[in-house]
Order: sequence, then C-alpha cells, then structure tokens
Amino acid sequence: MKTNQKISSHTTEQNDRVTVLEQEVARLSALVSWYEEQFRLKKSKEFGRSSEKAPKGQMEMELFNEAEALLDASAEPSSEPEEVISGSSPAKKTPRETRTTFSADLPVESVTYSLPPEEQACLDCGHPMHVMKKEVRRELVVIPAQVKVVEHEREVYACRHCDQEGIQTPIVQAPMPNPVLPKSMASPSILSFLITQKYLFGMPLYRLEEVFRQAGAPLSRQTLSNWLMNVSDRWFEPLYENMRQRILSADYLHADETSVQVLREKGRSPSTTSYMWLYRTGKFDVPCVVYDYQPGRGSEYPKQFLEGYAGTLHVDGYKAYESLQSVRLSGCWAHLRRKFDEALRAIPKKSKRRRTLTEEAVNQIGKIYGAESEIKELTPSERLEVRKKKIEPLVEAFFAWVKTVRIDVLPKSKLGEALTYAVNQEKKLRQPFLDGYLEIDNNRAERSIKPFVIGRKNWLFSVTPRGATASARMYSLIVTAKENQLHVPHYLTYLLEKLPNLDLADDEQLEQLMPWSSTLPEQCYQGKEGI
Repeated sequence: MKTNQKISSHTTEQNDRVTVLEQEVARLSALVSWYEEQFRLKKSKEFGRSSEKAPKGQMEMELFNEAEALLDASAEPSSEPEEVISGSSPAKKTPRETRTTFSADLPVESVTYSLPPEEQACLDCGHPMHVMKKEVRRELVVIPAQVKVVEHEREVYACRHCDQEGIQTPIVQAPMPNPVLPKSMASPSILSFLITQKYLFGMPLYRLEEVFRQAGAPLSRQTLSNWLMNVSDRWFEPLYENMRQRILSADYLHADETSVQVLREKGRSPSTTSYMWLYRTGKFDVPCVVYDYQPGRGSEYPKQFLEGYAGTLHVDGYKAYESLQSVRLSGCWAHLRRKFDEALRAIPKKSKRRRTLTEEAVNQIGKIYGAESEIKELTPSERLEVRKKKIEPLVEAFFAWVKTVRIDVLPKSKLGEALTYAVNQEKKLRQPFLDGYLEIDNNRAERSIKPFVIGRKNWLFSVTPRGATASARMYSLIVTAKENQLHVPHYLTYLLEKLPNLDLADDEQLEQLMPWSSTLPEQCYQGKEGI
C-alpha cells in the first residue's frame, strides 16, 4: 500500500514537472517567435522597400512613396509592339515621361542662327533662297547668384541763409527706408536667400558660408546665425503669434510631432531628445502650419499650445493627445494600416494563417481607402452622405472582423499588436465617418512636418533652445507660404522690406502681410504652370 502511494506521489510530481516545463517551453517559444518577428521586421526596414504597397484604389501615402508617386499611373500603355530578344521574356517598358512645362513668367531669350548673305543663294540656280521654316531647340540657362554692395545715401538739407542770418538752422533729411537689421550689412534679399537655402532647401550654415566665400563676400557662420536669430526675434515673432491665433480659431486641426536634438539646453545633456510639434489647419480651411519647439513629448505641451481650443484634432495613436479637454480626437487609418503592413513583413512565410489574416486586414482597409478616394473632391455634406451609405458598412465589417479574429492571435505578436491597436483606437477611427469635414488619416500633418525632417538630416541639431525656436518660426512661415502657393524667396524679401517700416502693434497692417492675405503683390505668388 505504501508502495502504491509512493508511486502515485512520484507520478503526480512528474506530471506537475511536465506541466511546468510545457509552460516554460510555450513561453520560450512565444519569446523566440517574437524575436524572430522583430528580426525580420528590422531586416525588412533595412534592406526591403520603404514604401507601403497599397491595394488598387487605395490612396497613395506620398510621405512614404515619394519615388513611386513620380510615376504616371494614368499614362496609357504604348500601342507599339515591344522588341523581344530571342530566347528571353518580353522586357517591361517603363512609363514614358511627359515633357515638363515651365512657368509662363520665365524670361525667354531667342538666339537666331542665319546663313551669311553670300551663302543664301541657291546652289542649283543661283537665285536667293527664302526662310522656309525655323527649327527651335529650347534650353534652360541658370544665372548664378551674384553678391553686390548697395550704398544707401541720404541727403541732409540745411538752409544757408538761416545758418548765416538766423538764430537756428533747420535741418531736413530725405526719407529713407529703415534697415531690416540696424548696424548690419544684411539686406532683405540676402536674408531671404539665407532663410530659403537653410529652411526650404536644407542647406547647413557651414555650406552657406562657403557659398558666400565663393561669391566674394566672406561671411562667417556665426554672422549668418546671428542674422537668423535677430530676424526671428525682431520680425517673425509677431507673424508667428498671428498664425498661432489662426490655428486656435480653426474648427479642424491636424497635429504631429518629431524629435530634434538641442545641444545646450539648461539642465539637460546634449544627447537628450527634444521635440518639434506641428499643428495645421484642415482640408477645407485656409492653409496655416505652425511648428512649436518643446523640450519634451509629454501631454503638457499640446495642452499649453491648444489652451482654450474646442475643435476637432486629427492625431495618431499617441496617448498625450487623449488628455486634452474639450477636444474631439479623430484617428488615423494610415497609422493603423502601417501596423498591419509591419506585421505582414514580420510574419514568416510558413505561417499561412497569420499571413492570410494580415492580408485580409490590409485588403479591408484598402477598400475603405478606395471608397474615400472617390469622394475627395466632394463637398463636406456630400462626403458625409456617401460615407454613411457606402463606407460605414465597410468600417462596421472591419471592426467586427477584428474583434472576432483577435481572440485566436498572440497578443505580443506584430499581428496581435495591430489588432489591439485597432480595438483601442476604434472610437477615434470611427470619428471621420461622422463628419464630412474630417479626413480619415493624419497624412496632411505628416506631409507638413516632412520639410523639417529632411532639413534635420542636413543640419542634424540645434545648438540652443533659441535656435530651435527660431527654426520653428522659420519653418512655420515657409511651409505656410508654400501651402498658399507663394514664391517663398520673393515673399520673404517683400516681408523684410515692409516689416521694418510698419507698426507691428497694428493688427490690420500685420494681417495684410500674412501668407493667406489677398493684398500681397503679384510677384509674391508662384508663376502659372504651363506655357
């Protein structure tokens, strides 16, 4: 009897041990699977395509498909037969590029090539020949930038009679525009060139230093930096505040943020990450884009900027926005789709079920985008009507499917994370289909923050918080000017000519200089496309 008890006790211990080991094996298998997914995703990002291949009908994401977006998808295939090399498959023809047309404002200079008079006689009969036609070849010629010195001389007048006979001598000065930066050689044009090159084209100051040296005007990068800081503080700060008020008065906004490194920030190490926040108006409002530098990514920063705002905010899944009071949040389907795209890259080919589920999610989101692409030119009321009839059923079916398949998917897998993201963001992701003014993604903000991201790859960091704040103001003005179809260098030159001679406390005068003002001169606008 005692023997049977010992055997039974030993068997129970073995079973418990087996259970523990099985649980450990399951845990380690899940962990290995997770690491394998991360490894495949890392390799895919490092060596694979960077674009997200969208299903047919789904809107392209210009922020990630820059090269693919250059192809003309609407171009008709050539009717000419393809040349086939014997023993090989037919070569694929690349889409034929259309000829670029240029602005009608570009000056045109004609150079005529004629035969000398003695060679204009016919070689057969000797009679004079006439011009039958003209063959034209067009070339683009670039005139390199030149630097010159302009001396502003002001004549001062005095009365010689009063000087000799009177008690006092009246002195009258001829009017002269105020300088943009007192006691400086900086002109509106050189400052416009400097701002455009650094913030629009992403050229660091050390390269601009060499540009001016080659032009015969050696200017140190410290001088150039001081000019930029002074222009930002003296002239662009009032414009920036006007733009901020414009943002707060809009009913619909987009928001996003990206990292920036500031070397000399008080109480922080140079390697600490700071952030550039972006807020901009929506599709149906006057374009206005505002960057806001902050030392962190906490919820207190959007709270501070959007204090008193009570509209709708397009955002991604970042939780900092959820603490905003009196603000309705609208989610981003592009971010949701990106989660499933990452899962698709991470899943091994042998996992057919997970791959099938992920492809199904991408296809369903693609159908929603395809339906949205058909209504992008409609009015808000028309968009809302179509969304209720045609798109909301697709959204309902998608979330019903997500909740069904989520039960059988490992939560820590990339597919599980994507499904969890969809469930957690459901309320925000449904929001666009309740209002025709809303967009289904936050791509508008991502496109607007892209100039800063590209510039950051060139100049890498800001030295001080003052420099980062100046960059926020510069980018705000430049990106907003581009959104309003302005010619950025001409507009900046006009601004810097007018601002020193205006009363900046006069809101009416300041409003006339804003990028969306209808009173800007014609030269501030981009030339009409085509000729």
